[in-house]
Amino acid sequence: MERYLKIFLGSFSSYWDYLVHEVTHPHWGNYFYWLIGVSLLFWVLEIVIPWRQKQPIIRKDFWLDGFYMFFNFFIFSLIGYNAVSNIAVELFNDFLGLFGITNLVAIEVNSWPVWVQLLTLFVVKDFINFNTHRLLHRVPFLWEFHKVHHSVQQMGFAAHLRYHWMENVVYAVIQYIPLSMIGFGIQDFFIVHIFATAIGHFNHSNINIPLGPLKYILNNPQMHIWHHSKEVPENMRYGMNYGISLSIWDYIFRTNYIPSSGRDIVLGFKGDETFPGSFIEQELYPVLQPNRRNPKT
Repeated sequence: MERYLKIFLGSFSSYWDYLVHEVTHPHWGNYFYWLIGVSLLFWVLEIVIPWRQKQPIIRKDFWLDGFYMFFNFFIFSLIGYNAVSNIAVELFNDFLGLFGITNLVAIEVNSWPVWVQLLTLFVVKDFINFNTHRLLHRVPFLWEFHKVHHSVQQMGFAAHLRYHWMENVVYAVIQYIPLSMIGFGIQDFFIVHIFATAIGHFNHSNINIPLGPLKYILNNPQMHIWHHSKEVPENMRYGMNYGISLSIWDYIFRTNYIPSSGRDIVLGFKGDETFPGSFIEQELYPVLQPNRRNPKT
């Protein structure tokens, strides 16, 4: 028990030291400034080549989404997520140790070319995320948390960052075992995470950059905006276009839906008129105002 307590308490100070170092020491492997830089890039693109030209540069809830960026990526880890996840990993490893299992790695990728390692991690991680995203829509309990993301009414790059902290937990739990079975390094995760973040910004952005045939592989604003449509077809009542970074999964599993350009469609979900608008209220909504009906209602 003392070991777990030491890990728990030490996680707070170690993450604080890490965050202070990231903020005060800009460098090429610094995720804090990479996130800010990528965000500024897509904001400039929205200003220079907007898809919805009448949409304000400072769109509805822009600053709320900006706060979500720092909360979900940094503050949440600082106030407990990092500590709890470290304890969870230690408990899981100790549980495996009862059966003599000391290493989950089943596929050694260190001998592969670096680009193959990165591509493999990106594709495997995105496929897991695609299916996790489908669960967020199909499981009523999870949908209550995912509503926060779908409360966006004007789409822009920062909408990518508005989501309930519970989603961090759900994605991490589902990803942990399969990704642990592949011997990737920390640097691999960093590079793939930056790339995935950039694509996520692009998917939600107010820009229109023709991708040609690549639209069947990479997710894009003209596809993802339909995922946020308030109206959904009857045969897709749980939603459509679940792809996170890659659109190919939707085409493979026939969850793709792009009936028209979608530029000016109404976004949200049925009943979002009463959905709270502040950060605190949105965080508390799934617990205080449960609504266990079908997703998208």
